[in-house]
Amino acid sequence: MSKKRSARKTPIAEPQRGPRIWPYALGLLVTLYAAFQAYAPALHGPFVFDDLLMPYVALQGPDVPIRAWLGVRPLLMVTYWLNLRLWGRETFSFHVVNVLLHVASSVLLFLVFRKILELARVKKPQREILASFGAAVFLLHPIQTEAVSYVAHRAESLSAGFFFAALLAFLYRRSAAVSWTDTLLILVLFAAAISCKEHTIVLPAVLLLTDYYWNPGFSFQGIRRNWRIYATTAALGAAGTVFIASYLRNDVSIGFKVADFTWYQYVFTQWRVLLVYFRLFLFPAGQNMDYDFPVSRTVLEHGSIAALAVILLIVGAAIHYRRRYPLASYGFFVSLAIFAPTSSFIPINDVITERRLYLPIFGLLLIALEFLRRLNLNRQVLIAGLTGICLAAVVTTYRRNAYWGDSVKLHEDTARKSPGKWRAQYNLGHTYFQQGRCPEAVRQLELAARLRQPDHRHLVIWGLAYQCVKQPEQALQRLREAAAITPTATVYSYIGWVLGQQGKSAEALASLEIAQKLDPNYSMTYVHRGSVHLALKQYEDAAAEFQRALQYDPNNRQALDRLALVQQLRSTRR
Repeated sequence: MSKKRSARKTPIAEPQRGPRIWPYALGLLVTLYAAFQAYAPALHGPFVFDDLLMPYVALQGPDVPIRAWLGVRPLLMVTYWLNLRLWGRETFSFHVVNVLLHVASSVLLFLVFRKILELARVKKPQREILASFGAAVFLLHPIQTEAVSYVAHRAESLSAGFFFAALLAFLYRRSAAVSWTDTLLILVLFAAAISCKEHTIVLPAVLLLTDYYWNPGFSFQGIRRNWRIYATTAALGAAGTVFIASYLRNDVSIGFKVADFTWYQYVFTQWRVLLVYFRLFLFPAGQNMDYDFPVSRTVLEHGSIAALAVILLIVGAAIHYRRRYPLASYGFFVSLAIFAPTSSFIPINDVITERRLYLPIFGLLLIALEFLRRLNLNRQVLIAGLTGICLAAVVTTYRRNAYWGDSVKLHEDTARKSPGKWRAQYNLGHTYFQQGRCPEAVRQLELAARLRQPDHRHLVIWGLAYQCVKQPEQALQRLREAAAITPTATVYSYIGWVLGQQGKSAEALASLEIAQKLDPNYSMTYVHRGSVHLALKQYEDAAAEFQRALQYDPNNRQALDRLALVQQLRSTRR
C-alpha cells in the first residue's frame, strides 16, 4: 500500500513544449475572415477615378512588356503587372490582392506593437491583448477604406508593409547596437518601401525616435551607438530625395509648381488638415473621396493660427509627459514624422485625402494603447469591450465599402458632400455617362460648368452626352470647343462621328482626315470613317477602314462587329 501511495504521489514529468502556434494560426484566420467581410462590398467594385489612367486600364492588353510599366514606383508597378498577367483585367483580383496586402501590413504591425509594448514594460497577457487590438483597428478602421478599396492606391499598404518590416528588423535585433547585417536588411526593406511610395522616406526619423524612447530610454546613447544605421539610411534617403525631386520637377500636381497656392499657404492649410486627420481617427464621420477643403491664404484665414496653437499645445504636452506616458508621446511624434512629407511645406493639389492616414495611424494607435493599458478593468471585461469596438469597425467599414462597390453611389456621395468642387461634380457627370444615364450626365456636366470653365475632357464628355440624348448641334458645339482648346485625334474623330450620324458625309470625312493627320495610329478614326462608308453603302471602302482599325487595335470590338456586318451585307448582295 505504501508503495502504491508513494507511486501516486510521484509527479509525472511534463514533455517540453515549444511556443504554441495554434493561437496565432487561428488569429490569422480570424483576421482574414474579418478583413474580407469588411471589404466584401468593394471586391467586385469597378475601376474608378485615377484607376482609369493607370497601366492596367490604359495599356492595351496584358502582354505589354514590363518596362512600359516602370516609373518612379517600380516595385508597386510590378505588382500591377503581375496582377494583370496572372488574372487579367477583371477588378476582383486587384481588390483581393489589395486586401491581402492590407492584412499582411496588419500582421506586421501586430509584431511591432507587441515589441514596443514589451519595451514599455507592459506585462505579457495585457501586451498580447493590446497588440492584437491595435492591429485589428488598423485592419478594420473605416478610414483605411480609400487606401485598400481604391486599386490605384495600393502603394499605401505595400509601402507600409515594407516600412513595418524594416522597423521590425530594427526592433527585434539581437544586440543593443545595430550590426552591419541588420543595417543591410533594414536598407533593403527601406529601399523597397520607397520604391512603392516616397513618403516612407521618413523611416530614419522613426528609427531615431525609437532609439531615443526605448534604447535604453529617453537617452541619446542608443542613437550614438547605432551610427551605422543612421549614416546609411540618411545617405539612401538623401539619394531618394534627389531622385524624387528631379522626377517631380515638372509636375504641376505636386511640388512648388502647383498653381493654386504657394508653399506657405499649403503650410497654413495643413495645420487645419492635421486636426481633421486626428478627428477622423477618433470619429470617422463624413468620409469623402474628394474633400472640398478651403485653402488658408493667410495665417488667420479659416482658423489656421488656432489650429497651430492646438498642435503646439499637444507637442508641448507630448514633451512634458514623455516619461509618464511614453507610448502616447512616442506615438504622437511618430505620426507627425510620417505626416511630414504630405502635410508640411511641399504643396500637393489635393490638400487632404483619407489615404494619407493609412501609415500615420500606427502612431495614433499607440496613443490609444497608452490609455487603454492604464484602465483598471478585469481582463474579460477589457477583451469584451475591445471586441465590441472591432465589431463596430467591421460594420462601419462594410458600409463605407458599399460606396466603393458602386461607382455611381460613390460619386453621388462625393458630389453631395463637396457641392462646390468642380471635380466632384464632373466625375459624377462622367460616371452617369459611362452608365448610359445620358440625361443625368448632361445636367450634371452643366452644373460642373457653372463652377469652373470647362476644360478639354469636360467638353468632350459633355458633347458625347448631348449626342447620346440626340442633340447633335449641342454635341458639335461642345466638341468643337474642346478641339479649339486642344486639337486631338480623339476629338476630331468624335466630330466626324457626330457629323456622320447626321448624314453629313463630306464634312465627316474631312474631320476624320484631320484626326488621321494628328494621330495615324488612333484606331477609332478608321472605325468612324468605315461607318461613314457603310452608311453610303460603299462596302469595299468600309471593310478596308475596319481592317485598318484592327491593324492598330486587334481587340477593337466596334471594328470587329462592323467588319462582320459588312461581310454579311456583301454576301447578301452576291
